[in-house]
Amino acid sequence: MSLLSLDRVSKHFNGVPAVDDVTFAVDRGQVVGFLGPNGAGKSTTMRMITQYFEPDAGAIRLDGVPLAEAGREAKGRIGYLPENNPLYGEMLVSEYLEFVARLRSLRGAARRSGLDEAIAATSVEEVFHRPIGELSKGYRQRVGLAAAILHRPDLLVLDEPTEGLDPNQRVEIRRLIAALGRERTVILSTHILPEVQFTCTRLLIINRGRIVADGPVDDLISRAKDGARIGVEAAGPDVADRLAVLPGVTRVERHEAVGDRVRVTVSTAAAEDLRPRIFELAKSAGWTLFELHQEAGSLEDLFRQLTTDHQEPV
Repeated sequence: MSLLSLDRVSKHFNGVPAVDDVTFAVDRGQVVGFLGPNGAGKSTTMRMITQYFEPDAGAIRLDGVPLAEAGREAKGRIGYLPENNPLYGEMLVSEYLEFVARLRSLRGAARRSGLDEAIAATSVEEVFHRPIGELSKGYRQRVGLAAAILHRPDLLVLDEPTEGLDPNQRVEIRRLIAALGRERTVILSTHILPEVQFTCTRLLIINRGRIVADGPVDDLISRAKDGARIGVEAAGPDVADRLAVLPGVTRVERHEAVGDRVRVTVSTAAAEDLRPRIFELAKSAGWTLFELHQEAGSLEDLFRQLTTDHQEPV
C-alpha cells in the first residue's frame, strides 16, 4: 500500500479549476520532484495534501485512510515547509522550535529527542540562541525545515525550499533534503530544475491542473520527444552551414570557437543517430573532426515540451 495516494482530486476557485482530476501515489522512501509552471496547481495540490484546503472532488489517503477521516492524526504524520516559510522574526531560534514542539503536542523525552534530532539534521546549532530576524535566508530555511521535521513525520512536503537562496545556500539545502529523504518520504516542489536531477528519484509534472508526466527522472528525460542533440567540434570549411542542411537536422547552435575549430550543437527531429552521417560528411569535406558525441536530453527540454503547449501525458 502506498503511503500517500490521490484519486481523481480536483479543486476550483471561483469556478476556475486549479487542480483537475489529479491521480498519483507515492511510496515510502521516495523523494518526488513536483514541477510545473506558475499557476499550474502545484501549491494547491500540496495544500490539499497538508489539509490546508479540502478537495472539491476525489480523495486523498494516507496509508489508505482518507485525510478527511484521519484528521489530526494525519497532520501529525506530515511535515510541511510552505513557500513563504512563516517564522516569527522576534523569537530566538530556540524559542521558536520549542513553540512548534508544543504545538505538535510533543512532551518530555519525545520533545527533547525530537528537538535534538531536528537541530542536528539541519545544522542550526550555531544560530540556536539568535533572533530569527537576524538570520540569513539560508539559515531561515534551515529553521523552517527543523520545524517541519521535529515531530518525525512520515511525509515531508517542501514548497520551493531554496527560493531566494544564493548558489552556495542552495547546495547546502539540497544536500540536507537528500539526507532527509533517506529516512522519510519527501515531495519537493521547485522551479530550479537541476535540484530535481540531483535530489529526486521520481518526477511529477503538472500543467493546467493536470498531471502530464510521472516516472523516474532519467526515464522521463529519455522519452522526451524533442529528438537528439549532437555535439560537434571540427576544423574545416563551412562546418555549420553544411551540417544545417543534413536530412533530419532541425537546428545548428553555434558556440564560441576555439582557434580555427568550429563548435556547434546539432538538434535532430527524430531518434535516428546522425553521427555516422556527420562522420562521413567530415571525411568527404576534408574536416578535422575533434569531437562528435550525442548529448543526453535535459530536464529543461522535457519541462518546456510538456508545459508550453497542450501535450499528451508522458
